[in-house]
Amino acid sequence: MAIELGTIQTETLLTGDELLELGNIGPCDFVHGTIVPTRPTGFSHGSYVGNLYESLKTFARRNRSGKVVVGEVGIYTQRNPDTVRAADVAFISNERFAKQKRPSGFLEVAPELVVEILSPDDRWQEVNQKLREYFAVGVKLVWVADPAAKTVYAYRSITNLRIFAEADTLTADDDVLPGFSVPVASLFEE
Repeated sequence: MAIELGTIQTETLLTGDELLELGNIGPCDFVHGTIVPTRPTGFSHGSYVGNLYESLKTFARRNRSGKVVVGEVGIYTQRNPDTVRAADVAFISNERFAKQKRPSGFLEVAPELVVEILSPDDRWQEVNQKLREYFAVGVKLVWVADPAAKTVYAYRSITNLRIFAEADTLTADDDVLPGFSVPVASLFEE
């Protein structure tokens, strides 16, 4: 948001609440109080998001373990200035969700699991920054799905990584989604 003071123009930082009040401004990241426009993803990306969502949602519903959300869900990773990261898919347990102060708006409580699906424009340096932010606020597990390699990278921390290839079965850790499993190949079907 630009504010003009006489002949001097200055940029003011927005809060996450102010971003939310703007309504649908299109795809973006929100980093340190600043809107960073991004471009929409393609059909394949949407299919992969849907596949992961469907697998997680079916499992969470059957076990009544929590909520699975999809569609660039905003998660606060920093305050003052605010940073809100948009996750492709996230799982938050019933216990953690009960701590969410507002039922609408961005998540103020970290989900246990965040899923990021790489787009052709994504850079690993940016992905690593998101990983650091997610772990700093209490996310337990981040899956980074790479459609080009048909691989899912499962991070427990920035240095604790397990790789699931196309022929493998993706599992979640017992403290996140005990008993969850899905063939990796099925996640990359269109």
